[in-house]
Amino acid sequence: MERLFTLNNGELCFTAVEEGQGPLVLCLHGFPDCYQSFRYQLPLLAEQGYRAVSVSLRGYEPSSQPVEGDYSLESIANDVIAFIDELGEEKAHLVGHDWGAAIVYTAGAAAPERFYSLTTMAVPHSGRFVNDAFFKPKQALLSWYMVFFQLRGIAYFTVRRDNYAFIRWLWKVWSPNWHPGEEALSEVIDTLRQPGVQRASLAYYREALSPKQLPLTPARRAANAYPVPVPTLAITGRNDGCIDSDIFQTLCKNEDFPMGLEVRVVENAGHFLHQEQPEAVNELLLSWLRRHP
Repeated sequence: MERLFTLNNGELCFTAVEEGQGPLVLCLHGFPDCYQSFRYQLPLLAEQGYRAVSVSLRGYEPSSQPVEGDYSLESIANDVIAFIDELGEEKAHLVGHDWGAAIVYTAGAAAPERFYSLTTMAVPHSGRFVNDAFFKPKQALLSWYMVFFQLRGIAYFTVRRDNYAFIRWLWKVWSPNWHPGEEALSEVIDTLRQPGVQRASLAYYREALSPKQLPLTPARRAANAYPVPVPTLAITGRNDGCIDSDIFQTLCKNEDFPMGLEVRVVENAGHFLHQEQPEAVNELLLSWLRRHP
């Protein structure tokens, strides 16, 4: 049975949903999305003997917006460790989509002893992406929105105008052969309507392209290519209109994953692959979890 509850990290409070009992599988959504993103994964995970939890990311509700406006991957990875602690678990399987995937890599690198396995979807190694993606013309064009989101006032206005038509358009472009139900889109838009959520969600992009993260020096490039010493499954949708599937595969390098990396491509799926092709994604996910008890 599904249970809605709250997780905490200090003064920040995060909405979460839980199903099942067993080893913990903690799921992290991306942008533009919300904690309901894993609607097709949680029931199956619970049925297969896992404690499946999906949590709202930092900033995606007023209660989780830090006063200092810290949306760095390192701080959000600390949220993840706090969640595992509060759930009373020593270790977890960590699953992430989009920004959730970037957080998964960061958390796995920072505290590998807390994870049985990692599963990422739609985003390759986040440090490699920052280092190399904008030097690949096709991906640089696809990632135009990351630069656009640096223009605070214009970006805020564009995202919310005409009942968040921009968000509906992004979903269509990023997953070109998928027609999500109105319920899924409404959940995302209702999330973005909450006070401060739109600003917080776009702050992730400003943090990612801040001068301290950009590969402007050899030392920064080396730091961005950090190792992730946890077994990792990386999944991409063949038709992803946000991060090109071929580039995704290029940026997932075995050398960055000393405990093992598997890359899988889901056919007939775009960026929101876990919602577009849930049966294919769930098969890959369950197989991976069973191999890393």
